[in-house]
Amino acid sequence: MNKQTFRRFLLVGLLPLLISCSLGTYAQEGRKIETLSIPEAVTYARQHSYQVKKVLEDIRIQQQVNREVTASALPQVNGSFNLTDNIKLPVSLVPGEFFGGSPGTFIPVRFGVQYSATAGADLSQVLFDGQVFVGLQARNAAMEFARKNAEITEESIAVNVHKVYYQLLIGEQQLELFHDNIERFEKLYHDTKEIYKNGFAEQLDVDKVNVTLTNLRTDSLKLKTQINNGYLGIKMLLGMPLTDSLVLSDKLSDELIRENLLDSAYSFEDRRDFQLLQIGKELNDFNVKRYKLMALPTVSVFGNYFTNAQRNEFDFFKSGGRWFQQSTIGLRINVPIFDGFRRRALLEQARSAVRKTEFDMELLKLSIQNDVASARNRFRDAVLAVDAQQKNVELAERVFDQTRKKYEQGLGSNTEINTAQSELRAAQTNLYAALYDAAVAKVDYLKAIGKIY
Repeated sequence: MNKQTFRRFLLVGLLPLLISCSLGTYAQEGRKIETLSIPEAVTYARQHSYQVKKVLEDIRIQQQVNREVTASALPQVNGSFNLTDNIKLPVSLVPGEFFGGSPGTFIPVRFGVQYSATAGADLSQVLFDGQVFVGLQARNAAMEFARKNAEITEESIAVNVHKVYYQLLIGEQQLELFHDNIERFEKLYHDTKEIYKNGFAEQLDVDKVNVTLTNLRTDSLKLKTQINNGYLGIKMLLGMPLTDSLVLSDKLSDELIRENLLDSAYSFEDRRDFQLLQIGKELNDFNVKRYKLMALPTVSVFGNYFTNAQRNEFDFFKSGGRWFQQSTIGLRINVPIFDGFRRRALLEQARSAVRKTEFDMELLKLSIQNDVASARNRFRDAVLAVDAQQKNVELAERVFDQTRKKYEQGLGSNTEINTAQSELRAAQTNLYAALYDAAVAKVDYLKAIGKIY
């Protein structure tokens, strides 16, 4: 596992998420410094992320929908005012004998006045409507559904924050190792040149060390650029201005990765997506109830009051004019008799929706069990790999140091140095790949058991 393997790790293991979160290199110095641990970063994201702000608006929308449902059960009052100008009054034909004329003749007569006005108000109040009452009962469940959707979005952001945060920590520690390797080869380059000057090495040996040193410096710059882009990505995820500076206060360690992990007990109800399905089933049950109650009569009371006036002159607003009142009150009962089996079709659709939600819940249970078991296995293997690779890195460092000393003493070859250096870098690459796998497995496990915060 040499330079090619190392680059593959950069492309496959550590960098894709950083790259996907970034917008490009950003060199402007931040105006504000934020120092955040992992829990603080998650809290910051919940307060500033635009994705969270969007789902909070969904909660506000649901609040207004609930008010709309409540309004259906409250009295409905409407006022009206009508003003009519009869430009040409209608003509009626009256038998002529009414006015002393000949029988069989008709006299055209205009009845009415030119102006009329009517003002009034009507009121209605639902006494019983099954659909309205079910809507009132479902308000709390609908609001909880909106809140749970917001929690799922927050959880998704928390998962991404954890993963990117861990990747940045791993990247920074890997960058430190790059610097250590560069220092090693700078010293080796200097020593090789001195050996060459003394006639105990060839120019080829000097060039080989110089090539390796240049590759280390180039790879170090590439990794630094990717880390900088990763910081841009996590700022976007957090909803933090890109001009601000972000400092990660947590440090990568075995304790950070292994703490509070692999608890044996977990509950399906701890998963927010499972809770969302439970609420969805409750809402579907309300739908079934609503369509059942559509078969019952609806009862409401109504009343109105009107006053009207008729004038040949437009003098409605002068005092002394006569206005005539009219008012009614009544009870209205609507009895559904036959709707072409529409209600029955709606009821069966609602019942099928309930069954589908129940199936989704059972499928999710299986998925949760699989997620928990898979994350446990991946974490267990990654921890074993971390322990093994830590020892392997220490061994590779000792081999490299001993090989270098032999070379400096004229007892080794340049080929042995390059081989030892390649093995050291491969061991370091494997170590950080194992750390990455362990960090991701930890986050996936916490998400699987519903305890990612």
